[in-house]
Amino acid sequence: MFFIDTIETEGLGNRSYLAGGAATAVVIDPPRDVDRVLAAAAVRGVRIAYVAETHVHNDYVTGGLELARLTGARYLVPAAAAVSCARTPVADGDTVDVDAHLTLRAIATPGHTPHHTSYVLEESGRGVAVFTGGSLLIGSVGRPDLVEPRLTERLARAQHASAHRLADELDDEVPVLPTHGFGSFCSSSQAEGDATTIGKERASNDAFTLDVDTFVARTLAGLEDVPAYYAHMGPANAAGPAPVDLTPPEPADAGQIARRLAAGEWVVDLRSRVAFADGHVAGSFNFEGEGKLATYLAWLIPWGKPVTLLAETPAQITAAQRELVRVGLDRPAAAATGGPADWVEPGQAPSSFPRADFAALAAARERGEHLVVLDVRRDSEHAKGHIVGAVHIPIHELHGRLGEVPDGTVWVHCAGGMRAAIAASLLDASGRRVVAVDDGFDAAADAGLTTTRT
Repeated sequence: MFFIDTIETEGLGNRSYLAGGAATAVVIDPPRDVDRVLAAAAVRGVRIAYVAETHVHNDYVTGGLELARLTGARYLVPAAAAVSCARTPVADGDTVDVDAHLTLRAIATPGHTPHHTSYVLEESGRGVAVFTGGSLLIGSVGRPDLVEPRLTERLARAQHASAHRLADELDDEVPVLPTHGFGSFCSSSQAEGDATTIGKERASNDAFTLDVDTFVARTLAGLEDVPAYYAHMGPANAAGPAPVDLTPPEPADAGQIARRLAAGEWVVDLRSRVAFADGHVAGSFNFEGEGKLATYLAWLIPWGKPVTLLAETPAQITAAQRELVRVGLDRPAAAATGGPADWVEPGQAPSSFPRADFAALAAARERGEHLVVLDVRRDSEHAKGHIVGAVHIPIHELHGRLGEVPDGTVWVHCAGGMRAAIAASLLDASGRRVVAVDDGFDAAADAGLTTTRT
């Protein structure tokens, strides 16, 4: 008998896996906060004998090296991966015995990276699951453009071939267990559904239903912008990440918050966008702790910039720290809890700005108010439909392009409200008058706003 436990990292859209038998187990693509993996192994009562990476990750800092150190496990890394940390190199066809009658077999599946490797879990010689990392995903494949632009088309072709190799070697009922595809920007498109098999993918995935040339063209045409922080993940993983430090940050009072803002550091308010709009420290930015905190904060912040976290409770600070270490934002410079009244200096009042819906925007336009509509969605979202006359600057570009936003009160929107809240806080901190549109984009046309496609 065998088991497979899934360890979700929802904020980054990834999964890790603990798989094994009665006594020992292997971990595939572990997150950096390895205490979650250790807890899962303790529940199962198994020893972690192997830690396996499918590839050198570009979207998060791995916990593989640290987990191997803590458990004494062998650290399995594809042989062709250029890493400098201690590991056991794994080549196509290599096997390790995980537990009685349970074997892990490596299959070279280049495409997401040149060295990408999938792992088949075999029970008594029969494949019972395949861990596909960034190769074959649910309804998609891992994007091929994260390594080197000159390799992108070649890797896209390799993705097609790798998917077919997996399908040729495995039975239709074998579960496909990818690392990416649940919101990760490492996926060439996002997963629909929560589980799949070789047979289901064979019937519906573009890698099987399209010829290689059409597949490559469609894959390359659909690629989104790469989060800026990805540039730092690969080198960190290749060198071997340091252990995480989740001890509480230095507490900050109102005076220290003001000094850090004056020094050009980032002060990030983790509260809800509703609470932030109602009152916040002037100059602070709003990245909701319940949103995609790690992705968007790591994407927008200048790398290495000190950050102070503000939240209502210590537990929220702790949760944010855990999210941020996964993308290499290791130690907040300081933190404070409470509310705006606790964070502004005596004699000063919190700042605020209004929130509205698309109906209110339509009414303001009807009244002839001097306003700017700012769309901060991605290029692909904008192309599918946007408000006529809106200025389009994707959220990840806004901090460096604030000077391009025309004069007037800025009504900023995204698809649902979270990114608009981030953008509104950036604009507010720069001294602009802003209204955060906290509404679903589908409501824009219903409100009478004219939309078009490009």
